[in-house]
Amino acid sequence: MHDRFSGSNASLSGPASFGFAIVPQDDDTLSEATRGLYVGQGGDLAVTTIAGADITFKAVPAGSILPVRVQKVFSTGTTAGDILGLV
Repeated sequence: MHDRFSGSNASLSGPASFGFAIVPQDDDTLSEATRGLYVGQGGDLAVTTIAGADITFKAVPAGSILPVRVQKVFSTGTTAGDILGLV
């Protein structure tokens, strides 16, 4: 497969090139900080940003992509599902 952008540096404003499933949990951080989150099943999303701020996104619609860099997705306070970390 040809990738015309293979010689370009990735930027935070560009599209993600990798994704991984996130299982919300209160104890451990993610294996990798995200560039964004995809929310497949709508609901609330409680996270810790890479700057260390604990915030909750309320009523995130299904199919949303949030351009937020996070290190943790909490199970407590998260009702959204089918969450993917985008990097």
